[in-house]
Amino acid sequence: MALLHRHQIAWLSSDAWQRLLALDWDDKARACLGCWADHGLPVVVTRQPAGGGDGGISVGLCAPRRWGHRRLALRVQPAEVLYFDEFPRLDRVLAQLPPSARAPARALALALQASGTAARVYGSHGWQQLTGLDHVREGSDLDVWVAVASPGQADAAAAAMEAFAAPSRRLDGELVFDGDAAVAWREWLAWRRGQVRSLLVKRLHGASVPAHFLPSAAMEVTA
Repeated sequence: MALLHRHQIAWLSSDAWQRLLALDWDDKARACLGCWADHGLPVVVTRQPAGGGDGGISVGLCAPRRWGHRRLALRVQPAEVLYFDEFPRLDRVLAQLPPSARAPARALALALQASGTAARVYGSHGWQQLTGLDHVREGSDLDVWVAVASPGQADAAAAAMEAFAAPSRRLDGELVFDGDAAVAWREWLAWRRGQVRSLLVKRLHGASVPAHFLPSAAMEVTA
């Protein structure tokens, strides 16, 4: 099985969908899941229980407007996953953004590319790109996560994100170290600038505020 990480998406087998649909759901949830099953839409890997539980994988989906933007939690077995993938890159969702946000988003994508990384768009914009359904609401944030390999790369990515300015969209999201340690980009900037003393670090199995955040051996802390 692939090594799981936050915001990872997965496609399920038809047998998995039939099993899930046979569970006890209310009418709206069943209709939503039926749509996902009929169109082969993906689910997202969510927080995993400590200890692994039954050996399964916790996944979920965010429903579009027609089903009230509900979040549905599911549990599947590794054998029911056809394959894993990622949310779309930022440059793939530019067309769905409001006109006032497209140029700032394009500039962000280019700045991240120059720093050797890229943004993946999750949240409502990511789901809408994946499904073609009406996930985006007025005032939806643009949620992105950026994989970074070093503090310097994280600094460059966070600076590019801080420069994003669009009246119609707020940029939210995370810097992800070592494949699993996610830190909100605004909190990273505040920490590096000495404005806060600690960071909330989110991982696949939960969140913590470590006494020392050392995502890699190369981590250097500014004074």
